[in-house]
Amino acid sequence: MVENDSHTLDTIFHALGDATRRAMLGELAVGERTVGELAEPFTMSLAAASKHIKVLENAGMVRRDVRGRTHVCSLDPAPLMSADQWLRMYRRFWTDRLDTLERLLRAEDAVPPPPKKPLPGKEGEKR
Repeated sequence: MVENDSHTLDTIFHALGDATRRAMLGELAVGERTVGELAEPFTMSLAAASKHIKVLENAGMVRRDVRGRTHVCSLDPAPLMSADQWLRMYRRFWTDRLDTLERLLRAEDAVPPPPKKPLPGKEGEKR
């Protein structure tokens, strides 16, 4: 089971590791898009866009529906939830560390500074 989860996360993060694919997911979060619509902002061929979409499909984040000669893609957010659950563990880790740092800094600010010692030399002498 752990290996399966690890493989799934590897596939998800691999798919998310490319800016073009992340942008495509952003478009699909708004609504369905054809392969041509997903390719358009990147001035890439339909074949290149299709390769990116295939990676997203393999990660389970995109569904492709063939309607005649048109391929329509839609977002399946469930795998993103798996990645978010994994990331939450680290979010808690950093939140706890930052909360501890904040407490330490506030405690340090609450302690008055020690009185300043006079500089060595003769009293009353101008410098």
